[in-house]
Amino acid sequence: MKFSSWRKLWLALAKAEQELGIEITDAQIEEMKNNIYNIDFDAADAYEAKFRHDVMGHVHAFGDAAPTAMPIVHLGATSCYVGDNTDLIQIREALKIIKRKIVKVLATMRRFAMKNRDLATLGFTHYQPAQLTTVGKRCTLWMQDLLLDLEAVDSQIKSLPMRGVKGTTGTQASFLELFDGDHESVKKLNTRVCELMGFQKSIPVSGQTYTRKIDFAVLSILSGVAQSAYKMAGDIRLLANLKEVEEPFAKSQIGSSAMAYKRNPMRSERVCSISRYVMGLPTMAANTHANQWFERTLDDSAIRRIILPEGFLAVDVVLNLLENISDGLHVWPNVIRSHVMAELPFMATEVILMEGVKAGGDRQALHEAIRVHSMAAGVVVKGEGKPNDLLERILNDPLFESVHSKLHSMIDPSLFVGRAPEQVDDFIHEEVDPVLGANMDLIAVSSVDGVNV
Repeated sequence: MKFSSWRKLWLALAKAEQELGIEITDAQIEEMKNNIYNIDFDAADAYEAKFRHDVMGHVHAFGDAAPTAMPIVHLGATSCYVGDNTDLIQIREALKIIKRKIVKVLATMRRFAMKNRDLATLGFTHYQPAQLTTVGKRCTLWMQDLLLDLEAVDSQIKSLPMRGVKGTTGTQASFLELFDGDHESVKKLNTRVCELMGFQKSIPVSGQTYTRKIDFAVLSILSGVAQSAYKMAGDIRLLANLKEVEEPFAKSQIGSSAMAYKRNPMRSERVCSISRYVMGLPTMAANTHANQWFERTLDDSAIRRIILPEGFLAVDVVLNLLENISDGLHVWPNVIRSHVMAELPFMATEVILMEGVKAGGDRQALHEAIRVHSMAAGVVVKGEGKPNDLLERILNDPLFESVHSKLHSMIDPSLFVGRAPEQVDDFIHEEVDPVLGANMDLIAVSSVDGVNV
């Protein structure tokens, strides 16, 4: 795509120059058009070795393929005309791929969230048991992060400018000379080239290059996707340790060469590993922008050739993994319930207290009894490693006789999840479904890549 884009840019420049009165023939335009993809890479390499200049190597290779057009190829332009503009073209196309893959991940996660919308599970704050939530509600937290990332990606696709036709230091001096001092023609040239390349605008001013702050913005968006992925995969790794939720595990997959029983969350670990790398890339982009002296220095070139493509490739892999994980997440409801029931008696004590008071009990006496029973049950759980026996203690205490008959119904987990199931419904129908509906064409696209763990 890179070198064919160079040729498309040269064609767009020639067509715009011809439309504005420069002597370029239809035959030259046609010859360039017919040889966009007729690239002799061996010849280009040979020219580059001779000239020690990649752009001029391809100018001459294009000239070999389109000899009558050779005199007007790259007319008025500098290397950054093809280099920077092609970078922005590739960035925009890569962002479209990232957008498609985020949408597909969200579509897969939607099914998981709805399926588990009301499956009560322990919430955790400080990684300590907290009020109940649901498995589906927890999934919507992951989805919300990805929705924010999708908004950022979509916004960048729409707003990304082209460098345009700016000349060697951004002053357009060579084009002003070409058009005999006609400023309006130079402005029209810039606008027309952008139109021909499918961009609505160019960056208003530049030095030799477009501002490298755009690279920082793009990599920050990719970092955002990586942050969301790391958060989700990190949660899944913790849940796998609890044996509540596990990522896909193949029938013949081996978790450890020594410990045959292990089911390591390898996919999620890979997501975290790659995401950690991506999250570090904006810092390098920031330093690159900050160190661009005046109109341009070339110390931006090598690092950009690494961090931009690797950032996109890494996030592409991460999203493939997320879709694969989401599609095969295995939930263990009985394990989840056992963890819930180990903590729920403590959480239910306020309800028990209120019911006891409504039945005529003394609030202070009941509160003190619950405190004493809770401390004793805690000693059993922590000191003896036995199950939580708080309910049994309350059932055996005459102070709570008024609630004994309904005690077990009072600790139904579904009574402690608040609006979590309804929040899942609202979030999916109001936030997710409109996005998926607007991007059905992207969901329908089959990916040619996949996951092999």
